Amino acid sequence: MTAETQLPQATGSCCSPSGSCHDSAGADAEQGGVTTVYQVSGMTCGHCESAISKEVSAIEGVTSVKAVASTGQVTVASQAPLDEEAVRAAVDEAGYELTGQA
Repeated sequence: MTAETQLPQATGSCCSPSGSCHDSAGADAEQGGVTTVYQVSGMTCGHCESAISKEVSAIEGVTSVKAVASTGQVTVASQAPLDEEAVRAAVDEAGYELTGQA
């Protein structure tokens, strides 16, 4: 019975009233800020993904970019909401077209 008692405590300790799980999730949210998914037309391969990622990553405040050619989606994490025109200009510079938010 002791092991059974300890197992729930160990499992529950992560999300105990101290909120350790919730605190780390909050830290991730603070570090990542805002995540926005954009739809981009014209991506067909890994080179396309790389070109878009490079240009969008150069926007001030962007913390990560993931472009997926098969879906045409570009997921951008930033410290604060981005000006869509800045994202559009970066995508255009890479040679593709931002069609809007997904």
